[in-house]
Amino acid sequence: MRKSLLSAVCAVSLAAAATLPSGSQARGITVAVGSSFTTLDPYQATDLLSRTVAKSFYEGLYSFDKNLKPVPQLAESYEVSEDGLVYTFKLRDGVKFHDGTDFTAEAAKLNFERVLNPDNHLSRRSFFNFIGRIEVVDRLHVKFVLSRRTPGFLQRLANGSGQMICPNTIKTMDGRGIAFNPCGTGPYLLKDYNPSERLVVVKNPNYRVKGLPKLDSITWLPVAENASRAAMLRTKEAAFIQPMPVEQVKDIENDPELKLNVVPSIMMRYLSINNAHKPFDDVRVRKAISLAINREALCKVAFSGYARPATGVLPLPIPSAVDLGVPKYDPQEAKRLLAEAGFPNGFSTKLWSGYNNSTSSKVIQFIQQQLAQVGIKTETRILEAGQRVSLVEANKVPSESPNRLYYIGWSNSTVEPDWGMRPIFDSREMPPKLSNEGYYNNPKVDELFDKAVNEPDQKKRDAIYREVQEILWDEVPVAFLVFEDSTTASNVHLKNFNALPDTGMEFYEAEWVE
Repeated sequence: MRKSLLSAVCAVSLAAAATLPSGSQARGITVAVGSSFTTLDPYQATDLLSRTVAKSFYEGLYSFDKNLKPVPQLAESYEVSEDGLVYTFKLRDGVKFHDGTDFTAEAAKLNFERVLNPDNHLSRRSFFNFIGRIEVVDRLHVKFVLSRRTPGFLQRLANGSGQMICPNTIKTMDGRGIAFNPCGTGPYLLKDYNPSERLVVVKNPNYRVKGLPKLDSITWLPVAENASRAAMLRTKEAAFIQPMPVEQVKDIENDPELKLNVVPSIMMRYLSINNAHKPFDDVRVRKAISLAINREALCKVAFSGYARPATGVLPLPIPSAVDLGVPKYDPQEAKRLLAEAGFPNGFSTKLWSGYNNSTSSKVIQFIQQQLAQVGIKTETRILEAGQRVSLVEANKVPSESPNRLYYIGWSNSTVEPDWGMRPIFDSREMPPKLSNEGYYNNPKVDELFDKAVNEPDQKKRDAIYREVQEILWDEVPVAFLVFEDSTTASNVHLKNFNALPDTGMEFYEAEWVE
């Protein structure tokens, strides 16, 4: 299966190569990425890559700039009430959807009511569940009344989940139709889409910003194999690749036609531990797993130095993050804890990766070897995007969850502490709602999450978040591994195609310059 998929990708990329830019005239480019897309419906996409490529078609009230600061997009400005519960946005006038209809306050209201309606079963409902109601003030003013204070509201609007879909599409199509027929206000239009093979978008000639987009088309290709992505860049089949295989950095640096881009990211990679199943409900077992893994060696072996050992629950650029130091590496202590927990000879379990790229394969091979040294024998499995969704993200019953040890990552796409922790550790955010895929359940932590978002004083809020992080560090619901650098590479002629610290991409002003 993987071999036939790679052959198909190569065939598509060869065809795309013929459309790469030449001269000073704008042409199409190919972007090779490390995994497949799950959906083009931004309200259903739990992975950042799918939300990123969906920005080809869609725009939101706010977006992030290249420094992850929220900036107005379809909104012009906003006002907020003194109690922080009412936001009123002024919308841009004259914006057209791809089907020719006007973007108005009614359209914004319809989009958010769609995601908030529990009958629609959209995965991003939990992301916006603090919105009590939406009111149309007039044609170009929309009011959001929040059920609780949410200091990161603008960041949540900017992260790619709250994009504006054509009202006619929402009214006439079901969820699957929306996922495969994107209609928004964005700079590109859909030409061709196969989730596992390609996404081809072409210039929207009626885009609201004069002179944009500067590219005629973008072909997004899922290419899981590191070597294949790098080869496509070197042969000019691709103009941009993400992630850049770190083991091939020197080849890129020695080619004057190519450019390496390294951004210290806020991507946390961790080993999810299924707290709902024995023996992982025992904190001693979870601590033993963490103690068995040498983070410094992991950074060198799997990431070629383009990662840093995790020093806490949150990356330090996130507000309220606490530096708790690198987790201790102590195999002997790990063995002692396992024996104390009733496993003097270790045990056998499953070790899965939520990604099917080469770097992730190295990570779970490394973890497998480390755990074996303390007696934990693991059977590894690499999941493709669809398998990840069906086996892990869509599971509805904790006791029936098939994952045990599960390598995955979390990019805090709102750049604030609540969204950096709540989706992974709040007991109310277990699949299929959000990403507490280890089924961690601590009522005290849940209570502190709620207390923090309702605390208006920043110093007091920081203190609450410190307590949360210290509890999580001590109880080890997951094994915190590394903060990974975002490594991408591009042709030197491709300008303004930016990698972001959350491992997303920004490409609105991308152009080809000879």
